[in-house]
Amino acid sequence: MRLNLSAPTVHAGAGILGLLLLAFASPVLAQDSVWTWSGQITAVSDYRDRGYTLSDQGPALQGELTVAHVSGVYGGVWASTIDDYGLGPDGDGARVEVTLYAGWYGSVSGWDVDVGVWDNRYPDGTDVDYVEFPVRIGRSIGDAAWTLGVIYAPSQTGLGDADNTYLWTRIDYAPTGWPVSISATVGHEDGGFAPDGKVDWTLAAERSIGPATLGVAWVDSDTEDHALVLSVGVGF
Repeated sequence: MRLNLSAPTVHAGAGILGLLLLAFASPVLAQDSVWTWSGQITAVSDYRDRGYTLSDQGPALQGELTVAHVSGVYGGVWASTIDDYGLGPDGDGARVEVTLYAGWYGSVSGWDVDVGVWDNRYPDGTDVDYVEFPVRIGRSIGDAAWTLGVIYAPSQTGLGDADNTYLWTRIDYAPTGWPVSISATVGHEDGGFAPDGKVDWTLAAERSIGPATLGVAWVDSDTEDHALVLSVGVGF
């Protein structure tokens, strides 16, 4: 259950296999202008997704690898440490969330469009894996950018045999002369993850220093306590 707002964006074996394939493929991809690859490792003080804490308000380590084609087609794997999730009869649950994803990102009539599929898996979790379909459109005006997105998950076991819809919008502002970029996000969720409906909001600021990105975000919702989330990520 993740929302990657900044870029287009398993079973344990599948997640590790995906990482290995991307790692072995990277030297070839780096030499081919048709294909490109990128990655990032991030540490956060609290893994918050759509207002919820998935790390029990504790720190989490996250990583991502993406392969993209010049046509706009892309795919990759993303993972994060989490608090126990999907406890089974043996008392064990998932401690890692892994997302395998694929999609297409490009421009349509002057709008940035991103359409994809996310396969969210929780190794050792019981009946909590699920698939969802994100779609977003955006447009830049000067130093500002506006994005509107929806993430739909059809009814499935991992959602308690219910569907789920998350509708969100975000504004980014990054003037050239500013040392930081700022953003504001508001989302509404209804369905398996929020049977009574839920609204969440985030105010964030980021600063890039070489390959590193430092971030601070105020995250809140009408169902969970607010949090000040600190992050540091390194891209490669």
